[in-house]
Amino acid sequence: MPDISFVLNGKETSYAGSATERLLDVLHNSCCVAIGAVVGSCVVTLEGYRETERYAVMDKAFADVSAVQCGFCTPGMILAAEALLSKNPHPDETEIREGLSGNLCRCTGYNAIIRAVQKAAEEGNGLW
Repeated sequence: MPDISFVLNGKETSYAGSATERLLDVLHNSCCVAIGAVVGSCVVTLEGYRETERYAVMDKAFADVSAVQCGFCTPGMILAAEALLSKNPHPDETEIREGLSGNLCRCTGYNAIIRAVQKAAEEGNGLW
């Protein structure tokens, strides 16, 4: 079986295991994507994203509106917000809710999270 090569947080990476392993099990911080699906892709985890100016804006926005409660959903919400703003730098509330819909918040902090994404979009105008 050939190695699965991809870029992880800007660094060439390869995985010698089964292509059906979940990215979650290989990286220990991702979703249910099969590792075989990332062949040749650029994968950015929260650890890699933290090195960016966009993260600084997002982090400040989440802190400013108290969008972090227990923290369980925060990495997924932040990366989903990044993906949304990358495609649509000025989303309305409905578009934000749809963009974050794959992430669950156990503390029901959705309204604060929505406000954080709106604030990040405003304060990071031009970054996305």
